[in-house]
Amino acid sequence: MTRNRPIPHIKAEDAAYIRSLLIHEDDKLLAFNKPSGLAVQTAGGRGQSLDFLLWAFAKSNGKRPKLVHRIDSGTSGVLVVARTKPAAAHLSEQFSGRTARKTYTALISGDVPGADSGVIATALKKVPSDRGGREKMIAATDDERGAQSARTAWRILARSGNHAMVEARPETGRMHQIRAHFAIMGCPIIGDRIYGTGKMSAERLMLHAARLEIIHPDGDPLSLSAPLPDDFVAQAKRASLTV
Repeated sequence: MTRNRPIPHIKAEDAAYIRSLLIHEDDKLLAFNKPSGLAVQTAGGRGQSLDFLLWAFAKSNGKRPKLVHRIDSGTSGVLVVARTKPAAAHLSEQFSGRTARKTYTALISGDVPGADSGVIATALKKVPSDRGGREKMIAATDDERGAQSARTAWRILARSGNHAMVEARPETGRMHQIRAHFAIMGCPIIGDRIYGTGKMSAERLMLHAARLEIIHPDGDPLSLSAPLPDDFVAQAKRASLTV
């Protein structure tokens, strides 16, 4: 959708790669199953990112698909982009208005809750990170300067000792919300280098955007889902968790 820009050269193997990640395609939007480690967007356009690879779908006039939301580089799973300006506005409104329903699956370790489900409604605020990131989120009181309200519903899918597989539904869209909330609960996501033990527990962040429910620009409900990656399943099995 970007206008009047020269189309960068995309290697054939890179075009094939981004197309291999497609889980939905129509004339209004594209959806991908993003692997862990692929950045959605990079600062200054440096390095490979999903955003850059979208040039593989550019039209001859230079218009190309547009990002309407993001997930962390370490997070795998569903990501949707718009192919037209009206579609971008329609989808962006759903994300900003919190009507897009996001469901994540995560592997956690530590003080796993005894309850099978619940909601954590702890406000968050940004602070400088001292562990592999420019910023991170910490717990804040609701009236604290910089505090952002945040709610995450969670449900235990499987448990084994101090490990669990959980479903998380963020009701707000704060940076690192799910990651910060589980850390605050005392059971950070396995492989989280900012809020947990990083590579001491897993080679990657064990957080997966499993499902996204939106209203298609044509007006119909659309449910997009991505299966758990092989490395996620393998990590769950090592923790004796039934997938």
